[in-house]
Amino acid sequence: MTAQRTRPRTAVTGIGVVAPNGLHPETYWKSVKEGVSVLDRITREGCGHLPLRVAGEVRGFDPSAYIEETFLVQTDRFSHFAMAAAGLALEDAGLGGLAADSPYSVGVVTAAGSGGGEFGQRELQKLWGQGSRHVGPYQSIAWFYAASTGQISIRGGFKGPCGVVASDEAGGLDAVAHAVRTVRRGIDVVVAGAAEAPLAPYSMVCQLGYPELSTVDDPASAYRPFTRAACGFVPAEGGAVLVVEDADRAHRRDAAVRATVAGHAATFTGASRWDRSRDGLAHAVRGALDEAGCAPEEIDVVFADAMGVPEADRAEALAIADALGPHGTRVPVTAPKTGIGRSYCGAPLLDIAAAVMAMEHGQIPPTPNVFDVCHDIDLVTSTARPAELRTALVLSRGLMGSNAALVLRRGTGPAA
Repeated sequence: MTAQRTRPRTAVTGIGVVAPNGLHPETYWKSVKEGVSVLDRITREGCGHLPLRVAGEVRGFDPSAYIEETFLVQTDRFSHFAMAAAGLALEDAGLGGLAADSPYSVGVVTAAGSGGGEFGQRELQKLWGQGSRHVGPYQSIAWFYAASTGQISIRGGFKGPCGVVASDEAGGLDAVAHAVRTVRRGIDVVVAGAAEAPLAPYSMVCQLGYPELSTVDDPASAYRPFTRAACGFVPAEGGAVLVVEDADRAHRRDAAVRATVAGHAATFTGASRWDRSRDGLAHAVRGALDEAGCAPEEIDVVFADAMGVPEADRAEALAIADALGPHGTRVPVTAPKTGIGRSYCGAPLLDIAAAVMAMEHGQIPPTPNVFDVCHDIDLVTSTARPAELRTALVLSRGLMGSNAALVLRRGTGPAA
């Protein structure tokens, strides 16, 4: 354990957010802190007849305000979100124009669960309705799950190691862990994150096969994990991107260290095997704590996966208790995503962003729309709870069976 504490610290120095409740980290945090729910009836064209009625839409997003037209015509909405968030994260980290100095020292890694469904659907409609001559050349790349990584790196001129985690929701945490390992191997900076756009008609039809999906019409009751009224989860658009770099490097350039990534672990227990996810998630938590050199009682807040399925919620509550021992029933737990929905791989990135800002502001955000908790966890509801937060645990599980846990330590402002 002592040896693991001496590992180089990997810092989060920039955060970019594009979410249903905010198009900037501070706007997002204000909404999360106040427990605002923006879940609403889906308004996207071509979706009105589908049984999925409620979601977290990113409204008012004008991609041309963030991204040059050259890139917009080549890319899907999910990449627009990712590129916009990456630009905000780099600006937050004070690293605009970074590639001009050392392009090979900057890498990119994103996670993606589905890719560019809206772009792909549009081009396939042209193929079958008008013929192959009407299909654009960018159909070959815009739908691809690695498109966001590619476009962020091309747009920024980044030529360091790049990758994509093609996975379920937990892949968002795995992408950050991949970035941390890349930094530890000697790369200066990695832009890491995930954003999804699953609300196009084709993408929504694909999701209808998930038994965990909520089809409740009322936005206030469609996504209520850890309650007896739990009826599944509500999907969402958006995500977040982080700038991850060596903490010593951040110190040399006098950058603010917003948080450090202390530990991560992942397991696999099978698609929709929620009874098995108890053991798998607990094992991931123990692994993340071990890598972080962190005792269970040091965890000050848990950002829960919050699937919204009774069996899955019970498994998560028990996993927290299994992994953290007696502290597991006392530690504050929150799930801000109940106010915006689950944006698949983007969901745990938004939780990371919320966790970082919760530690900065000393406020545990509430869990919107949830008030009648039926599990033995200290779920924060109604209003934010003031607290001294030094260490946060972020949990994520995927519909295909992945489990992941990430330990974050509070930042120090300018690196010390």
